[in-house]
Amino acid sequence: MNLTPEQQELGRRNFLKAVASTPALAALGMAAAARGPVRGGPVRVGFAGLGGQGRVLLGATDPAYAQVRALCDINPSRLQKADEVLAKAGMPPARHYDDWKTMIEKEDLEAVIVALPLWLHADVTVGLLQAGKHVLCEKMMAWDADGCRRMAEAAQKSGRLLEIGYQRFYNPVYQTAYEGIIKPGTLGDIFHARLVWHKNATWRRKEEPPSPDFDPSRWGYPTFDHLLNWRLFWKYSQGLSAELGSHQVNVANWFLGSTPEAVLGSGGVHRWTNEGREVPDHVYLTFEYPHGRTAVFTSIESNAYDHYYEAYYGTKATLILRGETEAYLFDEGGENRATQIEVTAARGKGPVTDASESRAADAAGRWVATSAQQGGVDRLLSYRNEVAEFCASIRTGKPLRCGPQKAIGSALACLAGNRAIETKTRVTIP
Repeated sequence: MNLTPEQQELGRRNFLKAVASTPALAALGMAAAARGPVRGGPVRVGFAGLGGQGRVLLGATDPAYAQVRALCDINPSRLQKADEVLAKAGMPPARHYDDWKTMIEKEDLEAVIVALPLWLHADVTVGLLQAGKHVLCEKMMAWDADGCRRMAEAAQKSGRLLEIGYQRFYNPVYQTAYEGIIKPGTLGDIFHARLVWHKNATWRRKEEPPSPDFDPSRWGYPTFDHLLNWRLFWKYSQGLSAELGSHQVNVANWFLGSTPEAVLGSGGVHRWTNEGREVPDHVYLTFEYPHGRTAVFTSIESNAYDHYYEAYYGTKATLILRGETEAYLFDEGGENRATQIEVTAARGKGPVTDASESRAADAAGRWVATSAQQGGVDRLLSYRNEVAEFCASIRTGKPLRCGPQKAIGSALACLAGNRAIETKTRVTIP
């Protein structure tokens, strides 16, 4: 969704005006500012999976909350890049492993952050929980419904925390929008939401193997291409619905206070037909929520004009959340005046790292209300909040913001969406 500068200014002003009288803005501003050390000292943490997303989380790790003891990845080049992230962040080096079981046997870890390919989430997370480790596992929760349930049951039986990496729950923009707009009913009755994630690029990655004799077959990948481009194959991935859609469906479930009952879908491999991919490069899903509400998710790899955003259309107003950093509110009628709100960065502080589906950014950001553009946008604040609050919950018992049950809701919906595309039918969501 492309708005004119005038529309952006108007939407920002309306948003701040709507939330200014609620405690959400001030409270979140404090939460996103500099934090003190966690009570009980930093949590001893290991990382399993140091691809793009794993390195984002590694770079977003606050040493006051987590002490990174060990790094695990089957690809040596990923470990080397992870070492560079630690060095850039001023954190001490961590020991390397290519097997997570060996890592937890040899290291005195309290928690493990898992950013492995989707097909491994359930088995690795369940094993870690059974070994007495707290787990922060990247999204989507698991490759199938059975894996989601096994993870939730293992967390309950072990008494350990399991958080799923939906960083929007830790994003001040989304928290403020929920507390200051959604809960008070500012939008009126919401009957429709639009969830968009559009790109004009292939999902395929190109990279040389770490060595001429590197053999990933012992880990279940017949070729290096399968390891590098696991997102393109059904064995390891659930495609765009899982990697992108589950983020936005998770927020729709949160904002609408329910999970969808059914889904219709279409899509397929329409553009990138000669690169050997199995998962669709165009996905269109219509989720049916209770009380006549609908959320439409589209993800295409042939045009980037709309980029990515979520829009909630109410009888009184429209809320647009764009790029995880910008919030706009448009009334159905009446005057519109106030200032603007945005996430900005304190430049020159903290690590900067590349992201796969995340956006690289200046770190050490803060949440501020301003009347003019200031600095660069901090796109990694929610990741730092996520890791810090996960560690704080381990020490204090504070409830997680997402947790298994909320994560299952979006996983089941997106899995059903893929079945709807495959069968070309309306699929009921369990």
